[in-house]
Amino acid sequence: MAAPDPRTLEALGLAEIPREHPLSYPGAWPEESGLLDGDRLLPLGRLVYEDRVPVLAVGSNACPAQLRHKMAQSGVSGTIPLVKARVGGIGVGVSAHVSLMGYVSASPFHAPGAVGELFLTWLDEAQLAVVDASEGVPEATGAYDRAWLPSSASGVRIELDSGEFLPGAHVYVNRHGVLHDGAGVPRTHPGERPLLASLLAGSARLRELFGDTPEKFCARARFDAELCARGTRLFAEEGLTTASGLERYAKTGPSS
Repeated sequence: MAAPDPRTLEALGLAEIPREHPLSYPGAWPEESGLLDGDRLLPLGRLVYEDRVPVLAVGSNACPAQLRHKMAQSGVSGTIPLVKARVGGIGVGVSAHVSLMGYVSASPFHAPGAVGELFLTWLDEAQLAVVDASEGVPEATGAYDRAWLPSSASGVRIELDSGEFLPGAHVYVNRHGVLHDGAGVPRTHPGERPLLASLLAGSARLRELFGDTPEKFCARARFDAELCARGTRLFAEEGLTTASGLERYAKTGPSS
């Protein structure tokens, strides 16, 4: 009897899909760079792929199970290099909108001086179209724009394990802005359950719409477009939103 494959997403603890389990958002990220190949995460032979588009993932697009799910639903190849990078100038904030998937997602904001580890997804043309569609980029009412962040102008620095710096990368910027911490500073995304608990505790109107627990929030929001839109409007009406500081880079720079 063959030994279990240690490289499967299940074996690595990376199999849960945030789109199916909203409170798990943003999902489990790998511990190191790897090549997503269907249901497996394999070692990478290189860190830069000139024939692919580099896209920084700040939320569930760094979760292999979420990427696999998106590609499988569209019948597109699920072979995607995921490269861990040291990124300066970007913070992981909270989108100022309620997703149809039942969660409040992550969104980047300009954070001079901040440094953290994020994943680069190197996408081919078909994969990029799938992720664009999942973020609402082609739609007038979609939640995100895809922005090109040039390192030379944006102050964003992307360093690979090799010591190489990339000239820039794409990232998805929320059209509604991000939520702030009460003092106008973008708040960081702590994970879905603590985020929803905090938001619900701070807003009676939000509790009226979505219930008083994270579980109720996800259940009510999931696939209810009208309710999600009302929740998104409520964020703005209650003065909880601010600009990400990345809006000027949307729809600019190198194309796909």
